Amino acid sequence: MDVSQFDFDLPRERIAQRPARPRDSARLLEVRADSLADRRIPDLASCLRPGDLLVFNDTRVLPARLTGTRTSPSVAPEARNQRTTATIEVTLNRALGGGQWSVLARPAKRLRPGDTIQFEDLRAEVIDRHEGEVILAFAGGDTALFAAVERIGTMPLPPYMGRDADAADRDDYQTMFAHVRGAVAAPTAALHFTPRVIAALDSAGIARTFVTLHIGAGTFLPVTAPDTDQHRMHPEWGEVPVACVDAVRATRQRGGRVVAVGTTALRLLETAALDDRTVRPFQGDTSIFITPGYRFRAVDLLLTNFHLPRSTLFMLVCAFAGTARMQSAYAHAMNSDYRFYSYGDATLLHPAPSPPPASRGARGAHLRHDGGGLG
Repeated sequence: MDVSQFDFDLPRERIAQRPARPRDSARLLEVRADSLADRRIPDLASCLRPGDLLVFNDTRVLPARLTGTRTSPSVAPEARNQRTTATIEVTLNRALGGGQWSVLARPAKRLRPGDTIQFEDLRAEVIDRHEGEVILAFAGGDTALFAAVERIGTMPLPPYMGRDADAADRDDYQTMFAHVRGAVAAPTAALHFTPRVIAALDSAGIARTFVTLHIGAGTFLPVTAPDTDQHRMHPEWGEVPVACVDAVRATRQRGGRVVAVGTTALRLLETAALDDRTVRPFQGDTSIFITPGYRFRAVDLLLTNFHLPRSTLFMLVCAFAGTARMQSAYAHAMNSDYRFYSYGDATLLHPAPSPPPASRGARGAHLRHDGGGLG
C-alpha cells in the first residue's frame, strides 16, 4: 500500500507543546460515519452508552533518556594503553531480560561491543549494535537501572516537539493510571483523564479495565519506506490479563461496546483477539501493523489523539474509521485549531463498515508467548 495515501500537510504550530490545563479541558472530535461533532473531554460520558467498557493501558513511562560518557579501548597501536571518551545520549527502548536493554543511541556509530558508558553512578556495557539499535547490559540489572533513571533520567518526549523535557513533563507525560513501569512513551489518549472525568463515567454506568503495553521508542520512528509492505514494526511487550478478558466477555454479553483508549490498547486487544471476536489472555511481544483492509475483532470504538502524517498510527485510524473520513476529519481539525500529537486534543472514532472477510490489512503479528501465554 502506497504510504503517500496517508500524507497530509501539518503545520508545525499545530503540534502541542504542553497539555491542556486542566487536562480534561482538551477538545474532542467525534467522528461518525456521516458527521463530525466538536466536543470536550467531559462530554465523553454522554457520547458512550451505559454498559460500554473503556480499556486503558496502565503502563508507566520511565524517564528513559540518559546522557553518559563512553569509554572505549583505542585500536591504534600507538595508543593501546589509552582510552578514548565521547558523550553519548541513549533512549531506552525495550527490556530484553537479565538487565539487557535495546536502546536508541546518538551517535550510535561510535559504539562498539566492549565499550562502556557511564551514566553518573550507573554503568552499562555495549553488547551489540544492529540496524540502528544498540544492546546494553546494565551493571546491577533492572533494579539498578530503574533506581538510576528516576534520579538522572529525563522524560523521552517525542522528537517532533522540538524541545527537551523539563520538570513539568515528569507529571504531564504520565497518565493517572500509570502503574506498571516499562514504557518509554506515554499512552497519550489517557492523558486527558482526571478523577472528575472518571466519576462522570462511573455515574453513567461505563465500566473500565486495563491492559499493559510497554510502548517502545520505535513508535517515534517515521515510515520511510514507499510501501507499507516494506515497513518493519518494532516489537513491544504487552499483557492482556484474565480480568480484562472477563470484562470484555461480560460487556459482549450485556450488549455493550469495547472502547479502546489509545492505539496501544487497541493493538494489544487485536493481538489477543480471535475471529469470533472473543479475547484471550496474552503475554508476550506484538509487532502487529494495522492498515486499511483489516477486520477489527475486539474493538468497537477508539479514543485516540491526532497523529502525524505518514505514521503507522494514522494508518491505523484510517483502517478503523476509513481513510477518506480521517482525511476529512483531520482537515476539519486543522481548520478548527485542534492541537495535535502527544499533548494535543483527542478524537472519538466510530468504525467504518467492515470489509469482506477475505480482505485483511494486518501483518507482522509476531507473538512471543511467556508464562501462561495464550489461554
